[in-house]
Amino acid sequence: MDRALRCAPYEPLFVDQYSGCFAPVQSPPQIDLKNQVNHYCIATKYIDDKLLRSVNHMDGLKQVVLLSDGMDTRPYRLNWPSSTIIFDLSPERVFQKADEKLKGVGAKIPRSCVLIHVPLESPDIQQTLRLKGFNGNHPSIWAIQGLPLMTLASFEEILFVVGSMAMNGCHFLGELPAWLAETEFGARSSTKKWMDKLFMSNNFQVEMVHYNEIAKSLGKELVPRDYRNILFVAQQLRFSDDQVETWRRELQRVEEDGDEEGFEEL
Repeated sequence: MDRALRCAPYEPLFVDQYSGCFAPVQSPPQIDLKNQVNHYCIATKYIDDKLLRSVNHMDGLKQVVLLSDGMDTRPYRLNWPSSTIIFDLSPERVFQKADEKLKGVGAKIPRSCVLIHVPLESPDIQQTLRLKGFNGNHPSIWAIQGLPLMTLASFEEILFVVGSMAMNGCHFLGELPAWLAETEFGARSSTKKWMDKLFMSNNFQVEMVHYNEIAKSLGKELVPRDYRNILFVAQQLRFSDDQVETWRRELQRVEEDGDEEGFEEL
């Protein structure tokens, strides 16, 4: 795995002191990168910043859901505010092996925060998340980077889960492999149309984020290469299933109370 190498440029956008435990850190190639960085690091920096800004500035936001390959070091390396609950949705075997290696190098979750693993293989991811403490009546933010997606249908299932559990106004962001769009549209120019259609069908308003623009805002230049991922941020437009159920029960209670009062008047 080359994560450590990819995230160790001469002037790093972020420091991942734990990625090296997954594979030996190689010496950087002897080329003059000047102020250039690769797409992966730009995406990681963007996701890191969005996550931390959200949990630090949105009232009541304590739930973070990371959809990863099982080796996401964000729970350990980011400065999460007190009482943050981090759910890592990833393959079980990979996560367990990575967890052992991380603990072996002294990686720790920030004090008063909690990391909860949710196996990607769970037959019912929504139910598993709820059983492990996720509350759809509370704000959350969801990020995807590295989650193994074998088919478009597998991502549609994930999008359905996020759409069902995230409160109105919450964000879902991250990277998707570009081949997902190509399964329906061959031309890359249709990617935005495909993204809009797919996300809106699950009640999300989505925006494609351009790597070049993020790099420019950071005072960097992208290494020229054909990068096969799509960076995005989406906002939930509907209410979560838990919100709907809570309001349904409240409405039922009010109606029942009203019936009882009317009966007494008669």
